[in-house]
Amino acid sequence: MQPLRGITVVSLEQAIAAPYASRHLADLGARVIKLERPGAGDFARGYDTRVNGLSSHFVWTNRNKESLTVDFKDPRGAEIVRRLLDDADVFLQNLAPGATGRAGLGAAELQRTNPKLIVCDISGYGLGGPYETMKAYDLMVQSEAGLLSVTGTADDMAKVGISVSDIAAGMYAYSSILAALIERGTTGRGAHLDVSMLEATVEWMGFPLYYSFDGAPPPPRAGAAHATIYPYGPFTAGDGTTVMMAIQNEREWAAFCDRFLGDASIATREEYRTNYQRNHHRETLAPIIADRFAQLSGHEAVAALAMVPVAYARVNTMSDVWAHPQLAARNRWRTVGTPAGDVPALRLPGLVDDDPRMEPVPALGEHTRPILQDLGFSGEEIDVLRTDGVV
Repeated sequence: MQPLRGITVVSLEQAIAAPYASRHLADLGARVIKLERPGAGDFARGYDTRVNGLSSHFVWTNRNKESLTVDFKDPRGAEIVRRLLDDADVFLQNLAPGATGRAGLGAAELQRTNPKLIVCDISGYGLGGPYETMKAYDLMVQSEAGLLSVTGTADDMAKVGISVSDIAAGMYAYSSILAALIERGTTGRGAHLDVSMLEATVEWMGFPLYYSFDGAPPPPRAGAAHATIYPYGPFTAGDGTTVMMAIQNEREWAAFCDRFLGDASIATREEYRTNYQRNHHRETLAPIIADRFAQLSGHEAVAALAMVPVAYARVNTMSDVWAHPQLAARNRWRTVGTPAGDVPALRLPGLVDDDPRMEPVPALGEHTRPILQDLGFSGEEIDVLRTDGVV
């Protein structure tokens, strides 16, 4: 299932947000030409060396792509990019605001020569406004979006353990580009998309925003527990195992009290009758639940929760996830090549294709010569460009 086969995406990308978006487009069949700095490349290549000497971030976000090294600040390099974009369908970039415009690669200029081109700019805070030129790394945006204020424990805030603002922006870029391609099929015209990491993250903050609507107190930081639903979160079994469990409605609550706590009357006590009341009286309800968990091993607690039934989960390590039985049962793992050898890779979520696109993660500049040859450059011209550091 590669519905984007025949679509060409040129991506002037770095770090996570744009590479994540373009990798999803590539997974769906698009040809993605990744533009990188000569000699250094996408700086995410150097984040770490955890995958056979390669960066974990880079391997994750760059399969199914071609790598072209080009210095777009050099007029010759900018001309190469423009020639690529003359026939491209999508131009995606997440450089500093204004960088592409200063190089003559802004949306308005590009669409004068290629009206069908879809231009997607990803930045921290979007075009215009007082924050437009601020540096915007993932943690900075998590902070500005209020995410840190509701994440962590009562005593200490915590960043989310993944680059959630980068990923949010990448996913909105991906879905917006798909929408623009559909619209172009009707109108024949391209579009200019302006994706902000801040706006993508704030969109995901809808619950705490509305919870604190009109000056009401925000949800408190509650660690691994839910801030406003109880019981919902981690509980410790008698053998020290942490078990996650959740009650979502009054039917589950009644069954939990009867079959797990062994006392159906708890569910009907006035202070525990509704979630609002349970949340308000955690200090008295928590010891009752904790005492029951303490009587059981982790295995026994999970078995008892399954018999209620209510939702429960293990607290998996990364090693556990690599070996997760559900991923194995659904045949979600494939293999992708890298410059350092083959590594496992997950199929794109949602697709049931047994033969998903899993082409290699490119080496820096691996496709420079064939791409330039396709543009009409001779071998001698390419050699000159390499010698001059343009590609």
